[in-house]
Amino acid sequence: MARIHPSAVVEDGARLGADVVIGPFCHVGPEVELGEGVELKSHAVVAGNTQVGARTVIFPFASVGHQAQDLKFQGEEARLMIGADCIIREGVTINPGTAGGGHETVIGNRCAFLANSHVGHDSRLGDNIILSNNVMIAGHVTVGNHVIFGGGAAVIQFTRIGDNAFVGGLAGLENDLIPFGMVMGNRARLNGLNLVGLKRHGYAREDIHALRSAYKDLFEVEEGTLRQRAEKVAAAYADRALVLKVTDFILEKTDRRFCTPASEG
Repeated sequence: MARIHPSAVVEDGARLGADVVIGPFCHVGPEVELGEGVELKSHAVVAGNTQVGARTVIFPFASVGHQAQDLKFQGEEARLMIGADCIIREGVTINPGTAGGGHETVIGNRCAFLANSHVGHDSRLGDNIILSNNVMIAGHVTVGNHVIFGGGAAVIQFTRIGDNAFVGGLAGLENDLIPFGMVMGNRARLNGLNLVGLKRHGYAREDIHALRSAYKDLFEVEEGTLRQRAEKVAAAYADRALVLKVTDFILEKTDRRFCTPASEG
């Protein structure tokens, strides 16, 4: 049921779904599970306790599931779960979890990892995420759905990134990024809302208008702390789901500061 090139190595114990294609000089470890229709191009390697969802395609020289790049790792049980219909391009590295982060790295469906991008241990990524070339996601990072990273962007460990956010090319993100937020620069600063993404996803004009007004109340008013402003905004826009998604994100317990606009001057 699977097509395996004679030069490929598929170790005993590996579980292959229907219509799996494994190209020349690939290596599949004994704990790997490849879902229906998964394709490994030549020289791709999938190791460890790794599950790859249906129809995902892995390109040459990608390293998927090898142990975490964490000096504290002591060989503990760890796994990597990748959703369906993902694209993992050349040279991508994706690591499983560690004992310090729940023992697992989780990636959603329909994600695209372009050449030489990296996802660190214990990170959790949602659906429909794009990592452009050379993007670096450190360990323990949480990323929502429909997030786009420009080329060369870097995200520090334990950072949270909300749904529909945009991280600009070469940005260095070291603080939590609100849903629908857009950041640029190194170190990254909040540069407004991802209006292009909002329009592409078909959100109603009135909802986008409410979100823009709420953004001003959150980040262009100097009274109180950001948390206090978020509580006021949540009460004032209680009937606006997009605004509440932002305020809920801010009010959630976190050890990180939030990415905010650069001060004038």
